[in-house]
Amino acid sequence: MPGFVLALDQGTTATTAVVVGTDLKCLAKAGNEIPQIYPKPGWVEHSPEAIWGATCTSAREAMAKAGVNPADCAAVGITNQRETTVLWDRATGAPRFNAIVWQCRRTAPFCDELKASGLEQMFRDRTGLVLDPYFSGTKIRWMLDNVPGLLADAQAGRIAFGTVDSFLVWRLTGGRTHVTDVSNASRTLLLDLRTLDWDPELCAALGVPASVLPQVVPSSGVLGTTRGTGFLPDGIPVAGIAGDQQSALFGQTCFAAGQSKCTYGTGAFLLLNTGEVPVASRSGLLTTVAWKVEGRTSYALEGSAFIAGAAVQWLRDGLGFFAHASEIEALAASVPDSGGVVFVPALAGLGAPYWRPEARGALSGLTRGTTRAHVARAVLEGIGFEVADLIDAMARDTGTDVAELRVDGGACANDLLMQFQSDILGIPVIRPRNVDTTAMGAAMLAGLGVGLWSQGDLVRLAASDRSFNPAMDASKRASRIQEYRGAVLRV
Repeated sequence: MPGFVLALDQGTTATTAVVVGTDLKCLAKAGNEIPQIYPKPGWVEHSPEAIWGATCTSAREAMAKAGVNPADCAAVGITNQRETTVLWDRATGAPRFNAIVWQCRRTAPFCDELKASGLEQMFRDRTGLVLDPYFSGTKIRWMLDNVPGLLADAQAGRIAFGTVDSFLVWRLTGGRTHVTDVSNASRTLLLDLRTLDWDPELCAALGVPASVLPQVVPSSGVLGTTRGTGFLPDGIPVAGIAGDQQSALFGQTCFAAGQSKCTYGTGAFLLLNTGEVPVASRSGLLTTVAWKVEGRTSYALEGSAFIAGAAVQWLRDGLGFFAHASEIEALAASVPDSGGVVFVPALAGLGAPYWRPEARGALSGLTRGTTRAHVARAVLEGIGFEVADLIDAMARDTGTDVAELRVDGGACANDLLMQFQSDILGIPVIRPRNVDTTAMGAAMLAGLGVGLWSQGDLVRLAASDRSFNPAMDASKRASRIQEYRGAVLRV
C-alpha cells in the first residue's frame, strides 16, 4: 500500500499542504500565503489563480520536505474556506471573476431584499442557514448581475460554479470532475438539508441557473483522479472533501453526537455534532451538514464568529503592536488583567448568535492608564467571550450543557487564550497534539475513502496535548460575561 496521504488545506489567508503517514502522523507541511484583495470597504476577494498556484507550490514543498515519492501518494484530501465563491469557464477552466470571499459583505442589500420579500423562513427551514452575505448563493447572483456576459454564458451551460473545493477538484482532475461534497454544498443557501440535493425553488429565488451547479457527493470515497497537475502523477485518487470547519470536527474525532470543537483561525468556528438528525436552532446558530461517510450523514450546529486570529493580525498590521502574531501572548501576560478594557471583535460585523452585519468593532473602558498590554489582553479575551456566547447558544438549542471543548487552529497555541477560554466557559478545554486538525480531517476522510484505515483506527491514533481546566470562580465569570454582553449592545 502506498505510503502517505496528501492533505490540501486551502484557507482564507494561505494554502497549506500536509503529508500524513499511514500512522496518522504529520511527516511534513508547507504553506504559502494568498493575497487579500479589498476593492471597497467590506468587500473581500481572492484570485482563483493565486489559490491554485499556492496549492501547487505548497504540495511540492511539503512532499519535498517529507522526502516522499509523489508516486507513493495513496490519496488526496481537500479542505477549504467554505462559502468563498468561484465561477469559471467550463471549456478553458479560466475564472471569470475573482473569488468572492466568505467575509465579503457586498450582497447585504440583496439579502435585505430577500428578507423583505418574506423568503427568510423558507431559506431557514430548508437550508438551516440565515439570509446573510456570508453564504455562496447571493455571491453567485452578484457575479451574474455584474460581470459582463456571465449570465448569458451561465444560462447557456458554459459556466461552472464551485466553492473552493470544487475549483481545486476541477484543476486536480484536469477539468473532468465537477463535484462538491455535502458539507460545502450545505453552505450555499441552495441545498435542502434533508434531501441533500439542490433545491429548484431556492435556486429560482436567488436567480442561479441549475446548469452551473456541481454534483453533490459524499465527503469520503474516490471522487476523481489526478490528471496533469504537475506535482502528482496521473491517476491518484481524490478521495476526501470537507469544508474547513467540518474537516476540523472530523479531525478532532468528534464522531459522536454531543462532541464539539472550536477552530481558532481567521475567525472562530464552533461546531457541535448532533448526530443523524438536523437540529433547528432557536438561538441564532446554523444547522449544517457535518459529513457523509460510509453512507451515513451527520449534522452539526455551528456558531461562526467572523473575527478571531484576524483581530491579532489587526493589532500587528494595522496598529503595529508587535512584529509577529505570536508575540501577543507575552505582551498580554505582562499585565494581570485587561485593566477594565473590553474588546468586541466586530471588525467584519457580528456573526452568530447576533447576525448583525452592520456592527463594528469596539474598545471600551479605556483610561489614561491603558497600555498596549491591556489592549492586547482585551483582544484575546474578546475572542474567548464570543466563543462563550456560541457555547451558551448551543446549550439552549440542545437542552444539554457542553461538557468539554476541543480546540485547534493557530491561535489555540496561545496558552493564555486557552486558559481564559476554559475560565470563561467553566469547562475543560482540550488541545490535541497536532493542532492542524483541519488538514488532518481531510487526510482522514481521504484515507477512509481508499481503505487505509477505519474510524476506529482514527480514534485510537489521535492524541491530545494538554487540558486547560477552569480556575475562575462562578461569580466572577458571570460578572465578566455580563460586562462583555453590555459592550456588545453598544456596537
